[in-house]
Amino acid sequence: MLTNPVDHSRLLSLDFLRGLIMILLVLESTGIYWQLIQSTEGSSAHAFFIQFEHHPWNGLRFWDLVQPAFMFMAGTALAYSLNKQTLEGKSWWQQFLKTLKRCGWLFFWGVLDYAVRDNGLSFELWDVLTQLSFTTLIAFLIYRWSPAAQIGFSIGLLILTEALYRFSNIPGFDQPFVDQHNFGNYMDLVLMNKVNGGGWVAINCIPTACHTIWGALAGKLLLSNRTRPEKMNTLVIAAIVGLITGYLLDITSITPIIKRIATSSFVLASAGWVLFALVISYWWIDIKNHRNNLKFFLVVGMNSLFIYLFIEIVASRWFNGYIGALTLNTPFVTSLVLFALEWGMCYWLYKQRIFFKV
Repeated sequence: MLTNPVDHSRLLSLDFLRGLIMILLVLESTGIYWQLIQSTEGSSAHAFFIQFEHHPWNGLRFWDLVQPAFMFMAGTALAYSLNKQTLEGKSWWQQFLKTLKRCGWLFFWGVLDYAVRDNGLSFELWDVLTQLSFTTLIAFLIYRWSPAAQIGFSIGLLILTEALYRFSNIPGFDQPFVDQHNFGNYMDLVLMNKVNGGGWVAINCIPTACHTIWGALAGKLLLSNRTRPEKMNTLVIAAIVGLITGYLLDITSITPIIKRIATSSFVLASAGWVLFALVISYWWIDIKNHRNNLKFFLVVGMNSLFIYLFIEIVASRWFNGYIGALTLNTPFVTSLVLFALEWGMCYWLYKQRIFFKV
């Protein structure tokens, strides 16, 4: 139980990282990565730009780290939010109801994102917001446990996932790490009566709950009275453990790194990279106080829910096409104009002090 909450100012490095993640997602929604990948095929630059595309199955690319970072930072933000609520005198029950309401809205928006299809309405649970609604609730419910208990619980989630994939033995879905023939695909049939052609599965929310739990633990550590070197050392050690364990599981062929079904090796390795990103940002921004020129990222990070829903629901369905027509469907020009307009909307909201939250 957090009996002595510490009054800290806003963690600027967290806002920066959220802004960076959302800017990467906005750029992806404009189609610019795909254009760069296609235009550099056969050249030495192609190996770099292919990092902005998900790995087709067994492997890890830069783009595979975006969702883990998103869910990890949500956990860190949760810690700061709960600390603030505790300082305000809100009881556990009041905090629970607020978190439950937030998770309900995240689930609603996540389902709505995929609900409207060309052939009618659809019920799908693959959106990151739907996943986050589950992982946030889990992270909250164990938030007051000791760090050791929370880490033990998260490892238990990874072991549970391993067991479900390896020992379910359901005919046709008994190959744990084979696309379209694993336990996650079977559960999609149970939950949605369909299987994702890209290999994504809804029960990713079980292992990736670790990202949100570990994010909340990182937040509690940063909020603690420990010295800054102690905080950084702890985060670096955790990052190294995650990277070594995750990659060893993959290299030894015990559990391959597969983002699309969030294998335990993927969860551990991706968490290691995200922790390193947090350490570097925290050291550079909050410790060294390099805070100039951050507004470009902050204006997006402080309205991450708004811009995510805009690019997923509004832009993808008509805005991109409309702007494309106005720019004579010139690919790179269209992408740059789309990005400028969407960043500009976030900037206007920032100047008006309008922040969309649930």
